[in-house]
Amino acid sequence: MAPAPIDPSIVDVAEPRKDTLGLPKASRERLEKAGIDLSNGYPYRPSRPLYLDDVYRVRDYDRPHVDRGSRADPEKKALLSAAKEVIHLTRHIGTEIVGLQLKDLTNKQRDELGLLIAERSVVFFRDQDISPQQQKELGEYFGEIEVHPQVPQVPGVPGVTVIWPALQATENPAGFRRPGGASRWHTDLVHERQPAGVTHLHNDTVPTVGGDTLWASGYAAYEKLSPAFRKIIDGRTAIYRSAHPYLDREHPEAGPKFVEREHPLVRVHPATGWKALWVNRAMTDRIVGLDRAESDLILGYLCDVYEKNVDIQVRFKWSPRTSALWDNRITIHNASWDYEGTEPRHGTRVTSLAEKPFFDPTAKTRREALGLLGSDEMEELDRSK
Repeated sequence: MAPAPIDPSIVDVAEPRKDTLGLPKASRERLEKAGIDLSNGYPYRPSRPLYLDDVYRVRDYDRPHVDRGSRADPEKKALLSAAKEVIHLTRHIGTEIVGLQLKDLTNKQRDELGLLIAERSVVFFRDQDISPQQQKELGEYFGEIEVHPQVPQVPGVPGVTVIWPALQATENPAGFRRPGGASRWHTDLVHERQPAGVTHLHNDTVPTVGGDTLWASGYAAYEKLSPAFRKIIDGRTAIYRSAHPYLDREHPEAGPKFVEREHPLVRVHPATGWKALWVNRAMTDRIVGLDRAESDLILGYLCDVYEKNVDIQVRFKWSPRTSALWDNRITIHNASWDYEGTEPRHGTRVTSLAEKPFFDPTAKTRREALGLLGSDEMEELDRSK
């Protein structure tokens, strides 16, 4: 299968290749069961763009988005009553649902799952029998599917990204001191005009030891800030940049440049109405209106709050055939590479794009909305008004 662009104007700058890496047995069996054609090589690689303007044109338009969780039953009876067990992994973030198959959920249960993800940030389902096609269909329910112009995908199923560290290492070698890739705190697709909402990663093959993924709560990170400091960042915007650089068509000699978008530092989730800190060290470049030194100081502190408070994080140990669905609007995540490539890992990922980020000064924090504020927090809040 020859590479093709997701936009006809994109001209490929890489030589076509047919990867000869051995697919893990469980991964191959899952793909073949789903009828995926592997005869022309795996994975499928879209043509990769060279120029910045080509990438800016991808999805460069406003589109309506109605969050599925916003119309769900607040008690989520259809979803939770059907589960064998509901396990909250920490107080602030992370829930595991036992005994349900994602491919079999009704639309009512899907809506309630959307709300559960919005409230708990990341939700896990083990022992899933789900094909890439079914994974894509579920993703399309939550929003427009992102088809990435840079990354490998499942042949014949555009929008289902292949997460295969052994393949990534052939282009960007990883090591103990510099694991690279997803082994850093980040949020997906912050450079999009309408960035990522729910991401669904299904890992069919995982190491026996290591390879955990960590998530941190943006709701709780915002709540860690003093009410007075929140006033400094509320309503401010920052420049968020792409993970991949490109060349300016008119001035290629200027070197690689990133896609940049302006979004709020604090955003409100449309389903919960709660404020969340929305920064990440990898791709939040600078705060609009501040000098670089001022911006770096504040962003560094905000990222420290997000990354260093272990009480607002969950660390998940994968097992084969497990799905994780998280909300990029209210989290950052980090994939541990402690297994160092000694065992295979393979999965498929679908990302649903959401609304244009917005800030509402009248919105509440999660703790405030749920009545969880302690007396000291209430006094601080009163003093800041």
